[in-house]
Amino acid sequence: MESTKPEVVFLSLGSNVGDREKNLRAAIVALPKLGVQIKNISSIYETEPVDFLDQPWFLNCVVEGETTVPPAALLKELRELERRMGSKKLIARGPRLIDLDILVYGLRTIDSPELQVPHPRMHLRRFVLAPLAEIAPNLEHPSWSGTAARLLATTNDNSAVKKFNIDLRARNQ
Repeated sequence: MESTKPEVVFLSLGSNVGDREKNLRAAIVALPKLGVQIKNISSIYETEPVDFLDQPWFLNCVVEGETTVPPAALLKELRELERRMGSKKLIARGPRLIDLDILVYGLRTIDSPELQVPHPRMHLRRFVLAPLAEIAPNLEHPSWSGTAARLLATTNDNSAVKKFNIDLRARNQ
């Protein structure tokens, strides 16, 4: 059952297999079909792998949207989109054609076996915080100690994150 009032969501997108830019673009184009009305898209960032290091670098971005799709149903839709695009998660935090995560869903805090919102490791991930802080520097959540920009400024993650010279916003309007 869908609620009637749209909620603001922030989604993280990443790809390090195949045509990384094309993979991000295809996922963004598919989001409205899943019930996510896109409001803003960050720059693309090329990012060094973390945790599992022996893999290609990623392209990452963050999408701000609005949705009436409940969080668990949205997660299911995102996982189905990953599957349809051909993404296989053979190694935890390993290479993937597309990876879609719910970072924030309104002001909700969700802690279930399937879904944790806000994303439990986002404050530890420069590759998430840089694009999030780019499009929503003043975003706050009750479970955070400050804004998205503050989380980025204080993260201990020193992995390489650099803007990639492609603007998804211009091509997805």
